[in-house]
Amino acid sequence: MNRALLGAIVGAIVAFVLLYSSYYVVHPSEWTLVLELGKPVRVVPLPDWSNPQLDPLSPDVGPGLYFKLPFVQNVVYLDKRVLNFDAPSEEVPTVDQNQVIVSAYARFQIIDPLLFYQTVGNEDGVQARLKPIISSNLRRALGDVSMATILTSHRADLMLQITKQVSLEAQSFGIKVIDVRMKRVDLTQENAEAIYKQMTTQRQQVAINTRATGQAQATELRAEGDKQAVIILADAKQKAEVLHGEGDATATATYAAAFGRDPAFFDFYRSLQAMDTALSGQGTTYVGPPDGDFFRYFRSETGSPAKPAQAGAASATSP
Repeated sequence: MNRALLGAIVGAIVAFVLLYSSYYVVHPSEWTLVLELGKPVRVVPLPDWSNPQLDPLSPDVGPGLYFKLPFVQNVVYLDKRVLNFDAPSEEVPTVDQNQVIVSAYARFQIIDPLLFYQTVGNEDGVQARLKPIISSNLRRALGDVSMATILTSHRADLMLQITKQVSLEAQSFGIKVIDVRMKRVDLTQENAEAIYKQMTTQRQQVAINTRATGQAQATELRAEGDKQAVIILADAKQKAEVLHGEGDATATATYAAAFGRDPAFFDFYRSLQAMDTALSGQGTTYVGPPDGDFFRYFRSETGSPAKPAQAGAASATSP
């Protein structure tokens, strides 16, 4: 009884192990490669090509549950999705002898699982093979351009060129390189300091040129201002002379009209103006005889001109 139960248990375990080892599941996001004693015999799902090494009668054309020979056949799973590869940073020289530190990455997809398995084996193997390919193409492409070109819109064209060349070389691994990009481009410490000094010198030169231009414009504006000032002052003086002349003419005409209407009053007014001009200072004293023509209006109580008085001494002090 015990032996029969033990045998049943062992048989069940063996059957379970055989059943578990005789099937495999294919997901939509992966390739499956069935190996028989290490030799590929089936790919699921089938790629867009036919290979006589694989079973031509295999119905395995898409995702699902499939069966295989237990213990004789084993399954290798490969990712069908787009995979990423981060290349390590490295120094790359440009055509203008500048060393730049480039960090690049690539995106690729397995399109031939059998060739992929036979050449590189797995994802780690393909990344090890992609590293020198990407590095050599980066060096080749960046070595023909200047650092300024890498920092402009021409960088996109440059990366398309690199992507095409890398994809062409990677076809022998059964993969398709979709894109190669530079994540970051940095200068080395020495080049960064040299370029910083160059930029500082250029900015200083621009500042000197700007100041020189400003000083030239300021000098030109001052000269124009001085010119306009001279012209304005000259015009003002000319107008002043004209107005002064017109005023003198008007005054002379007024004096002449006044003289014509009352010659005696005009003579008296002119005598007062002469005295005011002659005795204008504070404390000015005149010493002399009062019989001069200068005092002719002051020798009479009525203020009319009088004949010169007898000789004698007289003095007058300005008010």
